Amino acid sequence: MSWLAAIIVGGIAGWLAEQFMKSDMGIFMNIILGIVGAIVLNFILGLFGLIDLQAGASFSLAYLIVGFIGACLLIAIFRAFRGRRV
Repeated sequence: MSWLAAIIVGGIAGWLAEQFMKSDMGIFMNIILGIVGAIVLNFILGLFGLIDLQAGASFSLAYLIVGFIGACLLIAIFRAFRGRRV
C-alpha cells in the first residue's frame, strides 16, 4: 500500500475505532492507531497463517477491517496500562 493510501485508510480505520471505543484521540492519533493497528494485527494473524496483506497492494476492505480491529485493540491495551478511560 502506498504511503498516501496507508495514511487515508489508517485515518479512517483509526476514526472508526475511536468512535466504536468512545475515545477522544484526535486525527493524528487516529492515523497512527489505524496504521500501527493494521501492521500489528496483520503480523499476528500472519503468524497463524490467517491473513497476509501485501505491502504493495492498493486500498482494500481487508486492510480497513484489520486496521479497525488493530486500532481497537491498541486503544484497549492503552486503557489497560493507563488505568483510566481514554
